[in-house]
Amino acid sequence: MKRILVALLFASSAALGQAGKPVRAIVPWPAGGTVDGVARVLAPKLSEGLGRPLVIENKAGAGGSIGEAEAAKGGGDGATLLFVFDTHAVNHLLYKNLGYDPFKSFEHVSLLVTSPQALVAAKNFAPSSVAELVAYAKANPGKVTYATVGAGSSNHLNALLLSGRTGIDMTHVPYKGGAPMMIDLVGGQVNVMFVSAPQAIPQVKAGRIKALAIGSAGRIAQLLDTPAVAETLPGFAAQSWVGMLVPAGAPKDLVARYNAEAKKALADPEVSGKLGAQGFDVVGSSPEAFLAFAHAESDKWAKVIRDYNIRVE
Repeated sequence: MKRILVALLFASSAALGQAGKPVRAIVPWPAGGTVDGVARVLAPKLSEGLGRPLVIENKAGAGGSIGEAEAAKGGGDGATLLFVFDTHAVNHLLYKNLGYDPFKSFEHVSLLVTSPQALVAAKNFAPSSVAELVAYAKANPGKVTYATVGAGSSNHLNALLLSGRTGIDMTHVPYKGGAPMMIDLVGGQVNVMFVSAPQAIPQVKAGRIKALAIGSAGRIAQLLDTPAVAETLPGFAAQSWVGMLVPAGAPKDLVARYNAEAKKALADPEVSGKLGAQGFDVVGSSPEAFLAFAHAESDKWAKVIRDYNIRVE
């Protein structure tokens, strides 16, 4: 058994290339957002386990597809990692010429974390609950603005589901990432948005924005006074997730090595404690489970995208 483990370690280390050579870790979103935050929490422990530094590169734009297209060119030598948001599973349904296939161009390493999304509002926006938002939007059709990180993102799709469930009409304002849309919400340039709980919690606690509801089945410890959307709209759920991939062609033992190091990093008390305190649910799945999850997410949202005729030119 020891010989097998040593052989696997040697093989995966060889695939990773020269010891000490940096691993390019692409985050297809701006700095300061959900995906960037997870990547930067994990990076030190991943680097330690791999014996190589991780250099995070933010390649934002087009719902994460610009960075993903860049990562797809990285080859199978283990020198490139990709951290993705939930748009990874739906961009192929929205864009005509992605330049990559979300399932064929990558090896799915691990679903890292999930988190409920919070429905939050600017401080200068009158409504302070889901019911008040619905009443206000019905009285002012098209005047309520909601921010997202782009067409087809979970922020966008959950806002559409809310509109569909309640019969309201809101105006979509897309951004390149979570950080810039949060800046505008704090500044009152947009009214509301769905955003991952870890991004919302610090701003709510600092009094810069207000939380109307949380997209989990029940209330969460970090925002106990904030009701679940499901308390007003039974069955409504809103979730975000972050995963890790490598370009297609990577040997299976290399994917297994990255998966093992990701799980090890997520299990570290400092890492899991930090992520948990921020509002993330730590997962650390197998490659097979993550691939199945991504396919299921694509299938789930395909109908919504078709029903609302969401396209990006």
